[in-house]
Amino acid sequence: MTINRPEPISDADREIIARQLGRAPRGLRAVAARDSAGEPTVVQTDPRLEDGTPFPTLYYLTSPRLVSIVSTLEAEGLMKEMTERLAADEELADRYRRAHESYLAERDAIESLGTDVSAGGMPDRVKCLHVHVAHALAKGPGVNPFGDEALELIAQRWPE
Repeated sequence: MTINRPEPISDADREIIARQLGRAPRGLRAVAARDSAGEPTVVQTDPRLEDGTPFPTLYYLTSPRLVSIVSTLEAEGLMKEMTERLAADEELADRYRRAHESYLAERDAIESLGTDVSAGGMPDRVKCLHVHVAHALAKGPGVNPFGDEALELIAQRWPE
């Protein structure tokens, strides 16, 4: 995976993303990360969809392979284990809270939704590991601790 700054979406990117999702993408703002072949893996979305519906998920994982792998981790109970660690590890909880605050600040700089709800269960629980992996790929290591952990686990278990 390559981590990039958000970059404009080309028509070719739109076609790839539609193929990846199996539907027309909504609320696309930018490509936030690409794989080694140059295909989008994470997109940045607008805080509101075209019809005005709030969409608080700023970073969205599009790679079918990564979506499948992350779904496997979720099915194995990784989110529950991560959430339990939040209650026991004050330093981890603080880092996760900072990820939440960073996510909100970045989204609010685009458009405030008037809420302190970010995505993926932040800052109190881990609700959607896909969001955390997308956030970690978009922003790089050290921003989202659970996204970083999941990416390390993916690299160990699925090195290809």
